[in-house]
Amino acid sequence: MGKILSIANQKGGVGKTTTAINLAASLAVIEHSTLIIDVDPQSNTTSGLGIEPRSVTNSIYEVMIGGTDINETIMETEMPHLDLIPSHINLVGAEIEMVERNERERILLKSIEGLKDKYDFIIIDCPPSLGLLTINSLTASDSVLIPVQCEYYALEGLGQLLNTIKIVRQHLNRNLEIEGVLLTMYDTRTRLSNQVADEVKRYFDDRVFSTIIARNIRLAEAPSFGKPAILYDATSAGSKNYLSLAREIIQNNKKMFKSSPLLSKS
Repeated sequence: MGKILSIANQKGGVGKTTTAINLAASLAVIEHSTLIIDVDPQSNTTSGLGIEPRSVTNSIYEVMIGGTDINETIMETEMPHLDLIPSHINLVGAEIEMVERNERERILLKSIEGLKDKYDFIIIDCPPSLGLLTINSLTASDSVLIPVQCEYYALEGLGQLLNTIKIVRQHLNRNLEIEGVLLTMYDTRTRLSNQVADEVKRYFDDRVFSTIIARNIRLAEAPSFGKPAILYDATSAGSKNYLSLAREIIQNNKKMFKSSPLLSKS
């Protein structure tokens, strides 16, 4: 069985989509079959992997609202071992359309249950909100990765996210775990980054990843070329940071899933 991991933070601009794309690409480079699901109506993960969202006819929207078979939405990317379920602008109204549905919080869970046997890792890029799309993602996931930027107000809103995770555990997915907290946009030249990193580590203790994502121009440029950083510039600091994160997650999951042949590689 593979691992389903949501990347969530309702605060925008924290490196959530950058992490989704580059973590998934790094896992794929290490030859772990990986699927990334874009559940954000902004569709930045979709375009960041070279797919024009407006050209997509079958997206996660058709799965969650129209009942389309999820296997019909899976697209290959430029990278071996990395597939994508794209998003579409239509997803922006999905939460309103889902309100009257039975078990509306479990729509995504029921749709992707069969995919855990096909992939080592399934990465879900959540929207920057705590609405029904994010609730669906957390309900369908084994764990959640929380990116936190090394800037002022880094911990702002995290209490609300943690409370949402607690509620999901209590009522929808008792097995949901926090995979870890990832420090992003770290600038070695500033005292602020060090202060924020120390504050986050005090707050989350051993749930903070050892890997820290440095602020890196190549990470910022890569999406405009429709590529993950490792295809755009494999030697960049950003690419190396996300490869390190992928290895850390693989190692953590080796301990948790010793009996799983899917997660026994590398």
